[in-house]
Amino acid sequence: MPSDDTGDPATFWQTDAGLLSPVSIGSGEAASDRAVVHAMIDAELALLRALSAQGLAPRSVGAAADAVYREPWFDLDLRALAQASVAGGNPVIPLIPLVRERVARHDPDAAAWVHRGATSQDILDTALMAVARQVVWDAAGSLRRAAASLLTLAQRHRDDPAAAHTLTQHAVPTTLGLKAANWMRGIVDARRQLLQIGERLPAQLGGAGGTLASFVELFGAEAAAALPARFAVEVGLQAPDAPWHTARRPVTELGDALAAAVAALGVFASDVALLARTEIGEASVASGGGSSAMPQKQNPVDAVLIRSAAMRAPGLAAQLHLAAGLAVDERPDGAWHAEWPALQDLMRLTLGASARGAELAAGLALDAERARHNLDLTAGLIVSERLGIALVPLIGKARFDALIAAAGGDAPLADLVRALPEADGIDVDDLLDPARYLGLAGELTDQAVRRALQEGIRP
Repeated sequence: MPSDDTGDPATFWQTDAGLLSPVSIGSGEAASDRAVVHAMIDAELALLRALSAQGLAPRSVGAAADAVYREPWFDLDLRALAQASVAGGNPVIPLIPLVRERVARHDPDAAAWVHRGATSQDILDTALMAVARQVVWDAAGSLRRAAASLLTLAQRHRDDPAAAHTLTQHAVPTTLGLKAANWMRGIVDARRQLLQIGERLPAQLGGAGGTLASFVELFGAEAAAALPARFAVEVGLQAPDAPWHTARRPVTELGDALAAAVAALGVFASDVALLARTEIGEASVASGGGSSAMPQKQNPVDAVLIRSAAMRAPGLAAQLHLAAGLAVDERPDGAWHAEWPALQDLMRLTLGASARGAELAAGLALDAERARHNLDLTAGLIVSERLGIALVPLIGKARFDALIAAAGGDAPLADLVRALPEADGIDVDDLLDPARYLGLAGELTDQAVRRALQEGIRP
């Protein structure tokens, strides 16, 4: 059995380094186990500060909490904490004595206030919302960078014609600029939604059964009612309307916004993967990945990894909805626990996909000359819709259909049109020019650019 640097075989096999999820490597730290644990510690300390700030605990309790907050926790053994979590079913229970010990170093009396009145779900829900808040900010930054790069491409290629594809086939002409603008629009919309959700992520404080009974007993009804809002301030989240132990909308809304962001990136990445195919060649990436067997390969790896995230994210969001629908009684029996890995994986995927999306967009080049070449592959048939609008009133639908069918053979479409007596006086070259059938592509591109600029996206 192989071992790691410590020589401990168990350590080797238990370490999760993201080996089979490369999309999130290097960008998922904000949603790591260590980030979650630190957020739980912060939540416990925030409760101490809230109690002190409201005059419900001595000021020395808040001072001790501040002192512990400034300390490093490098000696925290995540594996031992995880193993100790099994007995109680969650990681908060074994964490509490560790926090108490740290607080006691500064003030032995303050240690008695740690976790007073709270329940494990209060701390872990709050911690996950705090982690999510950071994830949202980090992902939004990457999405902004991706959108900024795409904005530049949209402006640069505003009027460069290219083939639009529907059901994988040439459809009508569009522009490379509108393609980039549509990718940007999806990413900007998803970023806006994500930030809106991030701004209203709530803290959780309900006590054992969601009634705040312990706080009422300790401090009275008025103080208990005000405590969740103060706790939210201390932890940097929104005040909850009420305890949401089984009302899991904050989690499902977050999951939906995360999945939507990954989906927008997935659309962009999927199109790039298609356009970068050797036989299409309308897009190229700054640095491609190699192959273990084919030295000529320059694979669009960022696009591939983003696509992998887009395939996984919807299932994780669905898992959150399934768990939410089974959050029974006043505290869930397993449904809550099922949320944790699904939400963490979804946050990691969002961080990774958005970071990879920013890199992909920054190094992306679009080839207007190759796009024009591909437009001509069907020798004018790509504008058959326009041709029909002009010719059907003159020759009828049946003759027009026969004309298109004949053009699929050896006869050039332009020659067939010129041979029509009814086409005398028609500028056939203009009629068959893809660049003359772009509709509102330029205006739609401009509109998307203006809206992105209004949202603070800058090239």
